[in-house]
Formats: sequence, structure tokens, C-alpha cells
Amino acid sequence: MKIGIIGLGLMGGSFSMALKACSDEYRFIGLDHNESHARQAIELGLVDEIADSLDEIKVCDVILLTIPVDGIIATLQELIGVDGKCTIVDFGSTKAKIVESVPKAIRQNFVAAHPMTGTEKFGPSAAIPNLYNGKITVLCDFNKSGFHQQSVVQKLFTAVGMRLVYMDASDHDRHAAYISHMPHALSYALANSVMMQEDPRSIIALAGGGFRDMSRIAKSSPNMWEDIFRQNKTNVLHAIDCFNNELQKCREMIENEEWDSLNRWMGDANKLHDIL
Repeated sequence: MKIGIIGLGLMGGSFSMALKACSDEYRFIGLDHNESHARQAIELGLVDEIADSLDEIKVCDVILLTIPVDGIIATLQELIGVDGKCTIVDFGSTKAKIVESVPKAIRQNFVAAHPMTGTEKFGPSAAIPNLYNGKITVLCDFNKSGFHQQSVVQKLFTAVGMRLVYMDASDHDRHAAYISHMPHALSYALANSVMMQEDPRSIIALAGGGFRDMSRIAKSSPNMWEDIFRQNKTNVLHAIDCFNNELQKCREMIENEEWDSLNRWMGDANKLHDIL
């Protein structure tokens, strides 16, 4: 089976590493506009060859789109004409606008997926073999994909240890705004609030595990997250508003020295981990 990967970074590279560990029945062909990434992907064994053009990818059995959301939408327009058995999968972090953009001619070829995993690192050198093992992957509007494509994706994804969840694309984007997109915005805000102080290095010298955990994802690619915030603007803004409301409650209780109320408010937050 020939698997074409467009975007040779953390997500695409980790997927090929995981599949290579499962079986030798796959051949990976990569495409990346960054020539340095393409060279690294070959050197690291993430792909078996590098394509010179999209035409070489279009003849693959599976095409994996692991590029920023805007790039996914643009590339889908160029994939008209693939074989009816070809399976096109995207790993974008937003789903509704991607699904809406798929040309009718290849809608049955297409499967919308969002693996709920990742790290703050990017590029081919960030790829790790167990990135997907045990992690949830959301498949959106799955009934609109062809039966063959559904079967291929379920086989590949379960082979690398993914736990599959099925969801409407709009529901996914609303939920992802709270669990992924808004937390990234908060991490960037936290990092900038420290960097704006007179002596950020002295502040960082005091940083323990809590600060490092909360600020870690602020190292994520600004280009990728600009796309995500743009594509899921309405849901992200709503999630940020909800967070701001809670933060304002906290501020008012501290300002007014309402310590019992503050204690109960924090206790309510503790309950989140009862359902995680």
C-alpha cells in the first residue's frame, strides 16, 4: 500500500513511524514545501521517497494531509481526479470548514480526522513512534465517507493504537475550542504576561512544574495556531469569554476577601478530575 504524506512534521512523521513498526506492507512517499524538512524525513527514515509534485502523491492508495488547516483546504481542491479507491485523510485541528470545503467529486474519498495528541515540538525531528498509541482520534461526519475509505482508515488507525470516537464536525469544533484551542490561547497569554514584566528572567528562575506545564504549549507553532484560531473563531471566542467570566469571579472573591466562597469555587474545579 502506498501512503502519501503531505506535511513531514510531528503528526505525519509519527504516523509513518508507528505504521512501519506494525508492518512492512506500506511504502511512504512524502511531500513538503520545506526542502530541509523533506531531507530530514528521508534521513530519519520517516518516508521511503520524496515526491517532486502533487501528481506523484495523487496516485497513492492513501493520502494523509498533516499540514495547517488553510493548507488542507487548498490542497483538497487539487486532489480532484484521484482514483475512486483512494483514501484522503486530514489531521486538521478544526473540522467544520474543512468538511465544507471538500469538492463533491472526492467527498467519498475523504475522511475527516483529528487525533487528540501532539507535543509543542514540530518538524521531522519531533516525530515519535508512540504518539498515537492509546490516544483518542475523532472521526467527523464519518457516514459521508465511502465504505472502502471507512474500512481503510479504521484498519490503519487501530493498527497504531488509536481509540476512535465519532462526532459531527460542528460538535467537534465546539468541544475542541474548550479542550484544546482555548488552552493554547491561555498558554500564549501566560507566557506573554511574564515576558512583559521588567525582569522576566528573574521570574522564570522561580518557575516550578506548574508554570512549566501551563506554559509548555506556548512553544507550539504560531503559524499553525493562527490558522486554527481563524478557522474556529466563533467557538474559540466563546470559550475565552467563559474562561474570562470564571477568572473575573476569582478576582472578585480575592479582592473582596471572600475566602470561603473562593474555597468552594476551587473545590468545584477539583471535580473535573473525577471525570477525566
